[in-house]
Amino acid sequence: MARKAAGKPPEEILLDWKREQASLKARVVDRDTEAWQRDPAFSGLQRVGGVDVSFVKDDSGSACASLVVLSYPELEVLYEDCRMVTLTAPYVSGFLAFRELPFLVDAVQQLRQREPRLMPQVLFVDGNGVLHHRGFGVACHLGVLTDLPCIGVAKKLLQVDGLENNALHKEKIQLLKAGGDSFPLMGGSGTVLGRALRSHDHSTKPLYVSVGHKISLEAAVRLTHSCCKFRIPEPVRQADIRSRDYIRRTQEVQGVPAPPSGRSKEAQRPKACPQGVSEEPAGFSKWLASCGF
Repeated sequence: MARKAAGKPPEEILLDWKREQASLKARVVDRDTEAWQRDPAFSGLQRVGGVDVSFVKDDSGSACASLVVLSYPELEVLYEDCRMVTLTAPYVSGFLAFRELPFLVDAVQQLRQREPRLMPQVLFVDGNGVLHHRGFGVACHLGVLTDLPCIGVAKKLLQVDGLENNALHKEKIQLLKAGGDSFPLMGGSGTVLGRALRSHDHSTKPLYVSVGHKISLEAAVRLTHSCCKFRIPEPVRQADIRSRDYIRRTQEVQGVPAPPSGRSKEAQRPKACPQGVSEEPAGFSKWLASCGF
């Protein structure tokens, strides 16, 4: 999801970002808040969403932000919104939200205004939730700002609070024999920060699932598994496929040669598909200015 950009913000900006994370962290809810979350079959859950930011090759500042909504349990695309964006804030480990989140929050707000009947009941995020340096990753940030249940799903282990991708961790991965098997990620503090999940029978690499907002870890892991046709949860996978395809089509219109993307052929046809826009979300420049950029 993230790509590094040159430069690092001044120390006072990082302090402001840390203060904002600490302030918003107090609003995170790490328990089930909806009836469907407590149902073994997730009865009542009809729409699941996914977000992603894909980058233009050799350009760390140009990207496509995408939001998709899928039906549940069919996992068919109902809605997609892809737009080219310019990321001004630099990438800093632990502060991904300040670089990418304004565009994703805006996409959710646009959906809420345009097609409220298609609002997702939960969002999957390609990143971490409470499994984070300060316990407030991008999935928490997005959940708090949109007031939606959010699940963080990462492909690599973030090594925080004593968690390490060491021999013991790899031994535990070998014990995950079937899709749905998982084990807790307990940090040195004794806190369970997430779970390593074998998401599919044919995938040997685990996903690292953590609570973002307004859902329990147990429900987050079960739902992640039930949304996996392949290794990656379908909402995130479709957001990634469509954002990359949108970049390719945009470059073709502009006359920029782009390598063909075989994965775009996997994309389903959405029932509703608003046009992407090439502008920054409303208020984004003001937000950057407040951060010193």
